[in-house]
Amino acid sequence: MAATAGLGLTGLGLGATSASATTGTSGAFHPASLAWHTCQADILNGAKAYDSVGPVQVSKIIQCAELQVPLDYAHPDGQKITLELTRLPHQGSGAAKGDILVNPGGPGGEGALFGASVYARNSAPMQAAYNVIGFDPRGVGFSTPKLTCDVDYSNAPRPEYGTGGRQDDATWLEKSKNYADACARKFGRGAKVDLLDHIKTIDSVHDMDTIRQALGHQKLDYYGASYGTYLGQVYATVFGQNVGRMVLDGNVTPKNVWYDAQLTQDVAFNKNMDYYFGWIAKYDSTYHLGTTQAAVRSYYYALQDKLAAHPLTYTSGGNTVAVGEDELVDNIQNAAYRRSQAVWNSYAAALSAYKAGDVATFAGTFGAPTTGGSDDNTFAVYNAVQCSDTQWPTSWNKWHADAVRVNRTNPFLTWSNVWFNAPCLFWGAKAGTPVKVGQSKNLPSNILMFQATDDAATPYAGALELHKVLRGSHLVVQDGDRTHCIVHRGDLRPGGVDSYFDAYFLNGTLPKADTVHVSQLGDPTPPAATQSGQAGTRTR
Repeated sequence: MAATAGLGLTGLGLGATSASATTGTSGAFHPASLAWHTCQADILNGAKAYDSVGPVQVSKIIQCAELQVPLDYAHPDGQKITLELTRLPHQGSGAAKGDILVNPGGPGGEGALFGASVYARNSAPMQAAYNVIGFDPRGVGFSTPKLTCDVDYSNAPRPEYGTGGRQDDATWLEKSKNYADACARKFGRGAKVDLLDHIKTIDSVHDMDTIRQALGHQKLDYYGASYGTYLGQVYATVFGQNVGRMVLDGNVTPKNVWYDAQLTQDVAFNKNMDYYFGWIAKYDSTYHLGTTQAAVRSYYYALQDKLAAHPLTYTSGGNTVAVGEDELVDNIQNAAYRRSQAVWNSYAAALSAYKAGDVATFAGTFGAPTTGGSDDNTFAVYNAVQCSDTQWPTSWNKWHADAVRVNRTNPFLTWSNVWFNAPCLFWGAKAGTPVKVGQSKNLPSNILMFQATDDAATPYAGALELHKVLRGSHLVVQDGDRTHCIVHRGDLRPGGVDSYFDAYFLNGTLPKADTVHVSQLGDPTPPAATQSGQAGTRTR
């Protein structure tokens, strides 16, 4: 998966925990009860971002707790690590209907604050009924230890992604190996905490069941988005008898764990970016980048080639940022993730600003710092999980041949995706074997899935495959939508996406049909300020 979108696709390895995985138990470990308390300042400040989303100020009610879990569930009395949990309490009188555990995906997505996001976007009846429980998975965010490998890895401009040339390949293969080696030195075998051998999906699935126990529940209610759907489907396979109500949104297919998943993404992202170029052309009177999809596409790729050869640097207030090919691709790909006025306009306006000579706005939108490093936690965890969940191809010749083939017709993301995943060629942890999702006598039959037909990150075909594997599941499809994860995206219409979500959690009501289709919301239009000639004023 690509870097800035925050969505990874990772597999699941059993490794040393295969015995407990197949029996659906977490071994002999019994967690302590959770002691909820006021959150640390960083979490409170993060929660403030969602205070204006709904009527409840989530930063005023959010609570935190720490949960110790075994590093290795095969040795429950051995070394422990700590997960950070958050709790957003229900607003109704009396006891809550339940606790919904939530996960935003990644792997590497911060789940503690995702709890605040989900709660803020829940309807008033959902806020009245349910507590929402967020958690940072092992290695992530506020959990300890926090996995970081090389904070300077993303200093801009990075080497151009290229298209498979000998020099580009050599540069990126060396960079990828150095990153994998840095991770192994800090968190591999022989380190104080051998996290790399114990950060597979199955480890987090066991953590989820430990959270269930710590909450004092016989059943786990769960909402997972993106890679969080893979956590959910594996949990339902391994701990099916412990599933209460489960919603999976933007569904990862277990079929392509995990090398082939990036190749299907390359095709889907290219399709959605072409659609976006057509949208920009439709509003040429606003953006002035071309009156046809082909013209906008040509402008974009010419700019990408220009920045690959000559990255742009910009200094303001003593801070210097750069925009090369990589930084442009990593940012603008977010337009292929979701149908959003703010996202679509901001990138189109920044491209328009560059064409008009406004370098400040362009650099403010697409630029990344040239020095000082960054928090590489999301990228580190992404690789740590996916590279050890399952064995990736070990031959660079295969990677190269597949990328060249796909890139011929789908050039937008292909080589970006290759280099984002390339540390897996050199990863310093033993790969596991994926759980066979759905192959369990305890598989629940009440799982509710949500999916957009033109989701690029988790393509629709994969959701249909998962729907078959999860026998008895129901699927809500938003036709023609390009948004990755469709719950809480503003579809409040009667019979709309969020009405199915609420009916399920509040009443246990599943759609009457096995699969129901919901019409898409309309494409955004440029905001009035931009249409009146104020494009190019946005800075990041």
